[in-house]
Amino acid sequence: MWEIETYDYHTAGEPFRIVPELPFTIEGDTVRERRERAMTGDANRIRRLLVNEPRGHADMYGGFVVPPNDQGAHFGALFWHREGFSTVCGHGTMALGTWAVRSGRVRAPDDGDTDVVIDIPSGRVTARVTMAEGKVREVAFHNVPSHVVARDIEVKTADFGRLRVDLAWSGALYASLPAAAAGLEVTPSNLAKVVAAGHQVATALADHPAAQHPADPRREGVFGTIFHEPVAHAGPGLAQRNVSVFADGQVARSPSGSGTAARVALLSDAGELADGEVLEHYSIIDSRFAARVVDSVSDPGGGLVVEVSGRAFPVGEGKFTLDADDELGLGFVLR
Repeated sequence: MWEIETYDYHTAGEPFRIVPELPFTIEGDTVRERRERAMTGDANRIRRLLVNEPRGHADMYGGFVVPPNDQGAHFGALFWHREGFSTVCGHGTMALGTWAVRSGRVRAPDDGDTDVVIDIPSGRVTARVTMAEGKVREVAFHNVPSHVVARDIEVKTADFGRLRVDLAWSGALYASLPAAAAGLEVTPSNLAKVVAAGHQVATALADHPAAQHPADPRREGVFGTIFHEPVAHAGPGLAQRNVSVFADGQVARSPSGSGTAARVALLSDAGELADGEVLEHYSIIDSRFAARVVDSVSDPGGGLVVEVSGRAFPVGEGKFTLDADDELGLGFVLR
């Protein structure tokens, strides 16, 4: 009978359940290899145990802390959700950076910035934790390079007609379109329709050539669909509200860390977000991230390094078990 210790956080309202130590080792030389092995066996069973009801819920997210690829990172992370293991998770990276400093795993001064370097399946990311008077005031992560994959792809949906979407890679592949194009607004009252539209867009793109990559199996299909709309904004830069529907109908409560990086790549490419300008990005619950381009990469694949900043907070600690006599086993999902 396993006992799994967890530290639960939220980043702008999005849950993230941290498992600092597993009762076994996930084999592999890199975090990417460990992700492949984690998809089956005991690691996947623990994912299900922690995601499913009654210990989790349909929109739960979390991660296993694992060894890094090399000594250049503090640790590695395997991100998981209801449908499996994702290749990137921006809000999870922000939660992990905050947890690492608050727990003392990574030492930080009472004032100033501390970089927490994390290896994830899509590459190496950095969470920069800003301290003031001994408290975490902000956390910003530098994502893996993001770039535009395709523009103006037409998809046919059952309930929302023909829609045109843009694709961007930010460690995972996101489809992006204005909410108004699907007759939607980014509000909680539209949640059911947003989920349906997101699922239909991703399904329609499943076999599209732009959603595939011959040399990278991580790019098989669209991970998330982002619906966005403008927000009145008096200051410099740009403000938008968005909602990301990912995996099999999960909904991001935060503005989505990696989704925000994908939006910045598209907006920068279109000339809507100038160099140095900040995207004020709001979620369906009006929580906020701020994002900007901090670097560009000229290596094969290239792309923009996007910094996304916000705040993450602890919400609880727990120890989860599965009794041998529990007929519900690894749990269930009821939506």
